[in-house]
Order: sequence, then C-alpha cells, then structure tokens
Amino acid sequence: MNVSELLADLQAQQEEATARSAELRSQIEHLPAALAESEARLTDLATTRKIITEVAPAGAEPDPPETNAAYQAIVNAFNQHPGQQFRARELHELLHMPTDEASVNITRSRLGRLTRQGFLTQPGRGRYQKRT
Repeated sequence: MNVSELLADLQAQQEEATARSAELRSQIEHLPAALAESEARLTDLATTRKIITEVAPAGAEPDPPETNAAYQAIVNAFNQHPGQQFRARELHELLHMPTDEASVNITRSRLGRLTRQGFLTQPGRGRYQKRT
C-alpha cells in the first residue's frame, strides 16, 4: 500500500469515527430526557400498584381492570398537574369521564382513599392536590 492509499484509508476511517461520535453525542443529549420520562412512569406505576394493593383487602380478589385503570388515570392526572387542586367533577372533566353524580361520587371515594394513603392532600373541602 502506498502513502496516498494509506492516507485515503485513514481519511475514510476518520470520517466514520467522526460520524459515529456525532451520532453518540446526539444520543447522549436525548438520553437524560428519555431516562427522566421512564423513571417518572416507573414512579407512577409503583404508586398506582401501592394504592391498589392497599385498597384491596388481604386475600381478596383484585379489583376489576377498569377500577385499576381509573386509579391509574387519577394518579396520572395529579402527577401531570402536581401543584393544581381539583374537585372530583373537575377531574372527571379533565379525564373525559362521565360526570353523572354516581360516577363522581365513586371518584370522591377514590380520592378519599388516596388522601388517607398520603398520596393526596385536601387543602379545602372537596379539593384535592398531590402531596409534595
């Protein structure tokens, strides 16, 4: 291999390494946000699991999936709006849930459980907020 071929080969290797470095830098820039999002999701799931476990009596059949989904939706709403206070009806409107009195009363009961378990606070009558 002559000198010009060697230099051309080195140039090609350098260009490949430069491109790979740029690709890795781009991934590094996006990883902290992706990691934070994933960790937040894990926290939400762990909180929901704890809530569901504490709500169900020992040895009882687990709640139906729609109940678990309702708790998950409520927890997610408070996690997405940690400083905001909600009334049960406002929460239903935010989550596009039925706003009939029976449905809202069920959510009031769920909010009470979440408050007793320490996930929420009740800064005013009928108002709930994520505990900070």
